[in-house]
Amino acid sequence: MSFDFQKGEVLLFNKPVGWTSFDVVNKVRYLIRSHLGIKKIKVGHAGTLDPLATGLLILCTGKFTKRIQEFQDQDKEYTGTFFIGATTPSFDKETEIDKHYDISHITADSIRDAAKLFTGEIEQLPPLFSAIKVKGKRAYDYARNNEVVKLKSRKVTINEFAITGIDLPEVHFRISCSKGTYIRSLARDFGQALNAGSYLTSLCRTKSGPFDISQTITIEQFQHLLQDTEQSDNQ
Repeated sequence: MSFDFQKGEVLLFNKPVGWTSFDVVNKVRYLIRSHLGIKKIKVGHAGTLDPLATGLLILCTGKFTKRIQEFQDQDKEYTGTFFIGATTPSFDKETEIDKHYDISHITADSIRDAAKLFTGEIEQLPPLFSAIKVKGKRAYDYARNNEVVKLKSRKVTINEFAITGIDLPEVHFRISCSKGTYIRSLARDFGQALNAGSYLTSLCRTKSGPFDISQTITIEQFQHLLQDTEQSDNQ
């Protein structure tokens, strides 16, 4: 396989849990420089994934970084799990549980009815633990310092909100949505609709525009591809 990173490549990665999107960008940039001897190379991602999320992350290199906005604007699909009956300040497992709720009143029907409330265009308030910039700082910087900051709600579109499994306190889902949708915020709102609280325990981006997770490679696989390219260039 040959690459032209300066002219532009679209790279599809399966982001590992615990990595930020920028971690992947920095690693890929480092690997390209070290294995191919390219001193300067532009690399950017088209849509942030939270550190605890996995799945499809689109990277663009060279002149293709101009296409990042094009890819960001496209619809996304996610699968994951909500934990019903508790909340956390970050709406996921990054922070500890701050409140527990009774879930004895919850049924499969009430769960599916709640999902219907969030289909179509909805108003959503982003999480405080997010990368949104407020006065030049990321919102999560304020949140981690226990500083109060106000975020503006935004309109997003949920094309599909399918409940794929119920094993209380866990509820499994598949969601197709517009850009800018926070699944962690949906976890919070979903719990409120059930009068039971909820937070996100797992999330995987499975689709973004025309791209699918089945097309992705790991960082390790990418490194091996570069090593093969390096060896063939030296022969």
